[in-house]
Amino acid sequence: MSALGAGHSAGGSCNEASALGPVEALGTEEGERPGALRQMWRYRSWDVPQIPPEAPQTQKAITKSGLQHLAPPPPTPGAPCSESERQIRSTVDWSSATYGEHIWFETNVSGDFCYVGEQYCVARMLQKSVSRRKCAACKIVVHTPCIEQLEKINFRCKPSFRESGSRNVREPTFVRHHWVHRRRQDGKCRHCGKGFQQKFTFHSKEIVAISCSWCKQAYHSKVSCFMLQQIEEPCSLGVHAAVVIPPTWILRARRPQNTLKASKKKKRASFKRKSSKKGPEEGRWRPFIIRPTPSPLMKPLLVFVNPKSGGNQGAKIIQSFLWYLNPRQVFDLSQGGPKEALEMYRKVHNLRILACGGDGTVGWILSTLDQLRLKPPPPVAILPLGTGNDLARTLNWGGGYTDEPVSKILSHVEEGNVVQLDRWDLHAEPNPEAGPEDRDEGATDRLPLDVFNNYFSLGFDAHVTLEFHESREANPEKFNSRFRNKMFYAGTAFSDFLMGSSKDLAKHIRVVCDGTDLTPKIQDLKPQCVVFLNIPRYCAGTMPWGHPGEHHDFEPQRHDDGYLEVIGFTMTSLAALQVGGHGERLTQCREVVLTTSKAIPVQVDGEPCKLAASRIRIALRNQATMVQKAKRRSATPLHSDQQPVPEQLRIQVSRVSMHDYEALHYDKQQLKEASVPLGTVVVPGDSDLELCRAHIERLQQEPDGAGAKSPTCQKLSPKWCFLDATTASRFYRIDRAQEHLNYVTEIAQDEIYILDPELLGASARPDLPTPTSPLPTSPCSPTPRSLQGDAAPPQGEELIEAAKRNDFCKLQELHRAGGDLMHRDEQSRTLLHHAVSTGSKDVVRYLLDHAPPEILDAVEENGETCLHQAAALGQRTICHYIVEAGASLMKTDQQ
Repeated sequence: MSALGAGHSAGGSCNEASALGPVEALGTEEGERPGALRQMWRYRSWDVPQIPPEAPQTQKAITKSGLQHLAPPPPTPGAPCSESERQIRSTVDWSSATYGEHIWFETNVSGDFCYVGEQYCVARMLQKSVSRRKCAACKIVVHTPCIEQLEKINFRCKPSFRESGSRNVREPTFVRHHWVHRRRQDGKCRHCGKGFQQKFTFHSKEIVAISCSWCKQAYHSKVSCFMLQQIEEPCSLGVHAAVVIPPTWILRARRPQNTLKASKKKKRASFKRKSSKKGPEEGRWRPFIIRPTPSPLMKPLLVFVNPKSGGNQGAKIIQSFLWYLNPRQVFDLSQGGPKEALEMYRKVHNLRILACGGDGTVGWILSTLDQLRLKPPPPVAILPLGTGNDLARTLNWGGGYTDEPVSKILSHVEEGNVVQLDRWDLHAEPNPEAGPEDRDEGATDRLPLDVFNNYFSLGFDAHVTLEFHESREANPEKFNSRFRNKMFYAGTAFSDFLMGSSKDLAKHIRVVCDGTDLTPKIQDLKPQCVVFLNIPRYCAGTMPWGHPGEHHDFEPQRHDDGYLEVIGFTMTSLAALQVGGHGERLTQCREVVLTTSKAIPVQVDGEPCKLAASRIRIALRNQATMVQKAKRRSATPLHSDQQPVPEQLRIQVSRVSMHDYEALHYDKQQLKEASVPLGTVVVPGDSDLELCRAHIERLQQEPDGAGAKSPTCQKLSPKWCFLDATTASRFYRIDRAQEHLNYVTEIAQDEIYILDPELLGASARPDLPTPTSPLPTSPCSPTPRSLQGDAAPPQGEELIEAAKRNDFCKLQELHRAGGDLMHRDEQSRTLLHHAVSTGSKDVVRYLLDHAPPEILDAVEENGETCLHQAAALGQRTICHYIVEAGASLMKTDQQ
């Protein structure tokens, strides 16, 4: 038996079928014979293409499998025919694409049984461990040397386009299913409603399901559930059919033949071509043509992913989009940018765009849309993968991507509201009044961008960003994580504050807004930073203009009103910005003329430079069309049978530790069992999560509240977040910036779950034994020793030993008995030094919460603090804990 799959999805213009695999792979119930099954497989012989005579190996493989009628179409002229001659691709090929070509990514799936089966598996014959690849579009896994064998068994990926054959290309077509055998399958059988018996190892050879790579329907691998006539039924493309671009819309064009007759026609039309309005880009031959079939219900989507954004999150998420969508509507921006794709799809009606990256990625796509002048311009949604993501926060897409299922994101893009976004022109020219003494050799006369969507600023914040940018350009290997970047930002900001590099900013600028000179007001304020703001968010989510209820003397701030907000910041207001404060509101205006008399650091949407003395004019450029994430319903509970919303909801709140979440979030039942009850809240029936958050935070403030009786006796961390436990197949986090978009009844029924990153992990849970203690011990319950009033305080050596052994319960017990958390050993190392060296996050958190603040910057013999030690050991999470607790970033060791 060979574990093969079915690739069968086609447009009506040509037969695009692929082999389902040997019939033995389809499970047979008692009394069913393989011979009868083969006869059933062949019943559609009237729609059979001829097997090409030049492919004897393919013919032999098909004959062996009993699927002679499912042969590959004849190769297209100019396209390569042999898999061995083709490069293994991890992106879609737009030049010489092969029909049904897979999109391979490296995978760490273990085991020695691959999709081609034992008969064709090369790795089995080599009898050694080899690398494996996974196709992102159909999710099959094979050994890398076995990729060539897929052609022998006639298995191809789901087709992403259709060929231009002899039939009329305008003929209506449909998409067929692309059936694949699975040894693992989640969910339930669409026919019988029963679950699939999972085989938990890659070594398993038993086929448990047959599923479609397009619509994701799955059936048991037996004739009683999967009827053979379903092989060539039309496919609905699944729940995301409205955003999927069908392969029948994408036509591979044949390159025109350079015959003598065509040459004569070319000469006759030469004069017409000279007067043609088409540019060189539009007039050239393209290998693919988009022939859409418009529908008012469809919202076709183009996905642009920046793989370098957010610590390489983009490289991972692109695989999920290739699985849910047509691979030819997903584009890697590192492969040439968005222009070619937008030109190709410019005639698609009701098109939408999803930009996966930071705010710079969004600006790149919006500027490309301006160049192409698409009418109407497609609205742009955002999946935030950058660091600041202020535009994404403004449009309700959140401050960063965590782990929300891609299926949910596609639904949000489809249901989002279309809004407008002001875009502003920047025109800079040298200041003729500046003298030679004001020139700076390191300054430039040009801005990094000539348009901005978020903000334009000068002074302190631009200086810090410029130093970070220059350091990253000089040493890119040192800036490969968000945490390191934030630490560098903090250190640079602190040193810049001490030097006071921007304290004289007001003396060197002149600001005129809508004809009104604001220079006297700015000189009285003496700001170190001036910001021209287009959106409410700035500097990773802060609100420098203030909250809406605070705008007493100004109009409400909007991103589509044609006005800029001008704000000045002193060092005091910049510090207060991080804790809910705001800057000095100067004015709202439509046009700005800014004059600088010396070189000053500036930044445009996060792109910094040191600009020479200049005159800068800011004016409205146009309005971009964006997609704003909306609430998924009005006020009706998601899990109800059209019942009215109750006046009040009584919900049990349970919290989950980060350790348990990372280990179990794909298993709902186990994660629910691992959760810790926090208490019960009563909220209005139509509450959103913002209101529910306030009720939950009051739990532990009540003297007799249920929160005080929590088994862990730990206060709720300020960084906790909600978990959606109902709308997807697994738990996932809800970004705090999106809580107002979700109702309580959407993510919970009788119990609501929250993720507390500082909750003790399973090793310190009272109901589980720890590795160092054979008996279950409650870290919150005093032991008999701690209750003895005449017991002597524990020795410091005991505390150090507990920290070394990562024995959290013992350390807590000793502390309760009077142990000194500031104790040092003979090398002046504190308990925190020892906890960091063992990598114990629970012990580190406990010491940071209970030890005096002096422990943060305490040094040992060689001058190292605990932060030095954690950084040297590469413990990013512990570094994050220590920095947040207030450790100095300016401490140096003896080296």
